[in-house]
Amino acid sequence: MRLSWGASVAALAASASAASLADVCTVSNVRSALPSNGTLLGIDLIPSAVTAAAVYNASAGMGSTETYTYCNVTVTYTHTGKDDSVVIKYAFPSPSDFKKRFYVAGGGGFSLSSDATGGLEYGAVGGATSAGYDAFDQSYDEVVLYGNGTINWDATYMFAYQALGEMTKIGKAITPKFYGMSSASKIYTYYEGCSDGGREGMSQVQRYGEEYDGAITGAPAFRFGQQQVHHVFPSEVEQTLDYYPPPCELAKIVNATIAACDPLDGRTDGVISRTDLCKLNFNLSSIVGEKYYCAAETSTSLGFGFSKRAEGSTTSYQPAQSGKVTAMGVKVAQTIYDGLHNSKGERAYLSWQIGSELSDAETTWNNNTRKWELSIPSTGGEYVTKFVQLLNIHNLSDLNNVTYDTLVDWMNTGMVRYMDSLQTTLPDLTPFQSSGGKLLHYHGESDPSIPAASSVHYWQAVRSVMYPHLSSQASLEKLADWYQFYLVPGAAHCGTNSLQPGPYPEDNMQTMINWVENGVKPSRLNATVSSGTYKGETQMLCQWPTRPHWSSNSSFECVNDKASIDSWTYSFPAFKIPVY
Repeated sequence: MRLSWGASVAALAASASAASLADVCTVSNVRSALPSNGTLLGIDLIPSAVTAAAVYNASAGMGSTETYTYCNVTVTYTHTGKDDSVVIKYAFPSPSDFKKRFYVAGGGGFSLSSDATGGLEYGAVGGATSAGYDAFDQSYDEVVLYGNGTINWDATYMFAYQALGEMTKIGKAITPKFYGMSSASKIYTYYEGCSDGGREGMSQVQRYGEEYDGAITGAPAFRFGQQQVHHVFPSEVEQTLDYYPPPCELAKIVNATIAACDPLDGRTDGVISRTDLCKLNFNLSSIVGEKYYCAAETSTSLGFGFSKRAEGSTTSYQPAQSGKVTAMGVKVAQTIYDGLHNSKGERAYLSWQIGSELSDAETTWNNNTRKWELSIPSTGGEYVTKFVQLLNIHNLSDLNNVTYDTLVDWMNTGMVRYMDSLQTTLPDLTPFQSSGGKLLHYHGESDPSIPAASSVHYWQAVRSVMYPHLSSQASLEKLADWYQFYLVPGAAHCGTNSLQPGPYPEDNMQTMINWVENGVKPSRLNATVSSGTYKGETQMLCQWPTRPHWSSNSSFECVNDKASIDSWTYSFPAFKIPVY
């Protein structure tokens, strides 16, 4: 009797589940599952390099307490015509645990994820790639230059988007055959990441959109040229104004702002749920004269920063700080929150929301001069030295002769030079949308690293490019069918905020799986408060562009507020080309 296609797939899936890990976790099975060379254009797989080993009852994924049984596989390939070598690690769940899913996890800083096991909790095959430059042990910033003046473009494109895209295409080709399924079997493919992991996710949506069913991108570090130089902006503000505020003074300004703006959203809970209302209604100068005090502090850093390179343990000392908030301290904070402008007054970039921690502005204590001095964040300084100046130096030593115009020039150089690689702002997502992909994009509203308005600006760009001729309401409805964006009140960078005990979404993957596999489109995003007075409270976050307003201490509505939304809207006339 001839089986229907659906029955055939069901039978194959049942057969796969019936197999044991020992049955499938063999080198010969992996080799037989490899696609023939020529199938994936530009990729030549090396069957002789395949490894496979069963792993039993091992922990998997960062921070996971669960244990899993899986097949640890390595696959090696070279690019046609090149003498390179790329190693991919895959973690294949035991056949009884496999749920026909493939999962890609994002990295952070200048590092791709080196852990292939993140998908196991979802019954998904996961992968991690060496990207051709040993990304398992090296971060991209360590290899971006062959030497002063010479960019490693192969590593740049692999880090930017190519390595993850190729890993996904190869993994999806291997997976059905590995489990004894038809090569036509549907494998649901998901991406999840935050920070540069969010940028990596956007790179996949933009460049390999047809490969993914769902992508979850948090606080993406896209618009790389502007974003990385922006980390230097607070230091330039301090140097330009010739005022280097004690960290305690800046902390007082931030905390006083939180206290003043907290009630504007309708509930006093220690969280600025409406930074737009704070921006429109609160005057920072009202803080001038308020007292601050911080005890002396000695802190030790293990040296693990933005890259995988460890600089070694360092110890810093801050003396006790006391005084009153000065007009100059407020001017520094206000100038930073206002964002970078050139000498003509033209806006070059957006900035952090008012009430966000000013960590990039933190000064350092010089025990010899007994003064607070400039401390240039290496996140931005290294980008300028290596990616803009093309010098193999890990940070800027000073900002001598640097002006706001210099920062704009650095941004422009980075934007143009890496437009087709690291910038990651292509707004036409037609391949992803037309293939049925779903995008869940979120950002902590008080993120002190990547401004929340950066994500708003990209959402606006996608909406205007994808639906230029529709009315405002029609374009919102069309976009929400496949791309939803959420601001997380009070949240910091890719996590909760110690200064604001607000909610944070923890089960985004389940929301995405339900959307993709069951057709349950979210209208709001589930988030939980993990500290403070309202610890344990569940909040259903508002989908942008609606904004929360508490009508009581126990419920809020998602409202449309044009003035508030307009406060999130920016143009960048300091550049002669569009900045998406």
